[in-house]
Amino acid sequence: MWKIKTNKSVAKRFKVTKSWKLRHSKTCRSHLLTKKGKSTKKHKFWKELDKVEVKRMKSLIPYKS
Repeated sequence: MWKIKTNKSVAKRFKVTKSWKLRHSKTCRSHLLTKKGKSTKKHKFWKELDKVEVKRMKSLIPYKS
């Protein structure tokens, strides 16, 4: 039986939590952070995915989920 290939771009962008939820980092977190407020930076860290997208993403990273 063949192994399923993991989509590496998805594996790098998403993290699987202990409760098997998928999370990904929001945009605008790499540079130019001195202009932004503390609460803006705090809320831009992790975001959970919609249920529709979770099923598709879990099929792309079969061995992480």
